[in-house]
Amino acid sequence: MTGAPVAGIHAGAEIVEYTDPLCPWAWGSEPSFRRLRAQVGGRVPWRRVYAILFDADDDPAPDPDAETAWYAGYVAEVAGHTGAPRAARLERVALSSWPASLAARAAEAQGPAVAERVLRRLRESVFVLGEPADTPERVLDCVRGVPGLDAERLRADAASAAVEASVRADRAEARAPLPEVIDLDGPPPHSGRARELDDGSLRYALPTIVVSGPGGRRVVPGLRPAQAYAQALRAVWPELPQEPERCSAGAALELHRSMTTRELQLLSTEGCPPPEAVRVDTAGGPLWLHPQEAAVRPALVRQRPQNRREGPAE
Repeated sequence: MTGAPVAGIHAGAEIVEYTDPLCPWAWGSEPSFRRLRAQVGGRVPWRRVYAILFDADDDPAPDPDAETAWYAGYVAEVAGHTGAPRAARLERVALSSWPASLAARAAEAQGPAVAERVLRRLRESVFVLGEPADTPERVLDCVRGVPGLDAERLRADAASAAVEASVRADRAEARAPLPEVIDLDGPPPHSGRARELDDGSLRYALPTIVVSGPGGRRVVPGLRPAQAYAQALRAVWPELPQEPERCSAGAALELHRSMTTRELQLLSTEGCPPPEAVRVDTAGGPLWLHPQEAAVRPALVRQRPQNRREGPAE
């Protein structure tokens, strides 16, 4: 993240994002979160907590094909609410969130730009390709060609005891939700109420954002509009800009490499893809790639993408 820290920032001030690389609600919330990160501009620490949606000790499904069919329908239902792209076919339900979460944490050591692009690739593995990055081998294949990424370092760091301990601490933190979400009666379709797990413990609904600062603490859980995050930030950090700084669509695509139509609307001055963007069609609408991103991801562009502009949705 870039930008100067807010003057007088105090201990404990931060934005915490409880998430999972393979969570459909988190994927659908990415446009709002990208907008919030642009609004913050690196002035307040942003910390991700990987909650491990698909755990290593989860019981295997008695009928994997039936489970995959059910989950594909669930993802389609979520995408209907969020407007996010989704794969036309889901190969399988993710075996585990651990490989993707370990890689996402390991990528942070290589700088924020690399970390953002690695996490985006991991999300797109399941929600665009339909092939979840749920093994170490799939993770490395998924992130091949990320600009600036040292893939061998990522492999070694993701397998290290330090990164495993960090993600285990994330998992535990996500299972100690704040009082604000335990008995929450939020709006449908994703209220944000803490989820009761099979063992009786509670976990944050994914995604959940917690903003802490001089104005106190605000929790924004579940699926919420972009304005809800801006309001929380304004309440806690009134001195921050109330709107993100927008750039041209070309500059936004240069930065992010991969964008949905909604992200272009929220982050760019034009609100639509630049002429050079490569369109990838999905069952939930288009994804727009930087040409260099498309060149290193042949699996994504096998649908014969078109180079064309699309105006803002009404």
